[in-house]
Amino acid sequence: MSAGVVVMAAAMVAGFGFATHVRGASQSTAVGSHERTRVSTPFAFTGVSPASGSTDVPSSIPLEVRFSTALAPDTPLPALSPPIPGHWVPSGPSSLEFIAGAPAVPGTNVTLTIPGGPSGMRSASGRALAHTQVAALTVKPGSVLRLQEILAQLGYLPVTWTPIDAAPMDTAKLAETQAGVFSWRWATTPAQLKALWQPGRESSITDGALMAFENAHGMATTTTIGPTLWAALLRALEAGQVDPYPYAYAMVSMSTPENLVLWVNGADVFTSLANTGIPVSPTATGTYPVYLRYRFQVMRGTNPNGSRYADPVSWVSYFNGGDAVHGFVRATYGWPQSLGCVELPPSNAAVVWPYMHIGTLVTVS
Repeated sequence: MSAGVVVMAAAMVAGFGFATHVRGASQSTAVGSHERTRVSTPFAFTGVSPASGSTDVPSSIPLEVRFSTALAPDTPLPALSPPIPGHWVPSGPSSLEFIAGAPAVPGTNVTLTIPGGPSGMRSASGRALAHTQVAALTVKPGSVLRLQEILAQLGYLPVTWTPIDAAPMDTAKLAETQAGVFSWRWATTPAQLKALWQPGRESSITDGALMAFENAHGMATTTTIGPTLWAALLRALEAGQVDPYPYAYAMVSMSTPENLVLWVNGADVFTSLANTGIPVSPTATGTYPVYLRYRFQVMRGTNPNGSRYADPVSWVSYFNGGDAVHGFVRATYGWPQSLGCVELPPSNAAVVWPYMHIGTLVTVS
């Protein structure tokens, strides 16, 4: 092996950012009494892994870009859009590997640009890549299970999540599902709430936690799990921004006497008589997250006989269409009297309302 080749091999192992002497594109060598001009090896892009058009790329972005010949140590480097923290390192004399410093946002489209032309990438012999190359990649959507893991870590679920591996998690893999165990946060958890929990599957308990997270971060409250939400979740996870509210759950029983039980952080903290819907306009059974709140409003609608009503109500938490938990003055409580809402004595509604934040689940049974 010639001395020049030895220098070149050592340089590529050391990585980029070093200085070395490389034979030029047209350097003469003596052969006997004659001189022969050596032409540099053509320089071309030969491929990328994952291939352009891939739609299931891990969020840790395991990219490798390959070329036909060795690269100059100070060559311009490929670029990702949107930008992803990380750096390129040699993975061989004629290939580069991207080491991500943070995950790509699940579900996003990423463009890899390999610059060509006079200011583009260069080979060790000084040749420039003739043309810019572009690869289009789509990051794999985040899983519901990983969403639940993050929401549990941030305190938006009534369960905790503990990773099995005690070693620190690879930052670039924060968006990828990890091996771990879910556990109930409190020893006494209502059976209705436990029945809602389904690891790896969307359900009202996950929807409620998702809406609570969005509300806490000033986002529109939806149950759409898209790139915008994932970006916010990952930022919150890295910053340790936990749920600012206690975990609350409201249980409405239509058994006589009707009542509402408020459960907060592992204990029943308040019980109130309640009124639900009359037979012609019943309160729907099921579990729903609170999606809208008012301190006071005039609730307007149509009575079963066709007349219109405009009732002043207080401490209002909408959970299913036009149905809300709210305060309303009645002579008695504990039996069906409303048009679908869950009515409480105003003083009791004032106690319940501060806990009924966006995303709080209400079970009617």
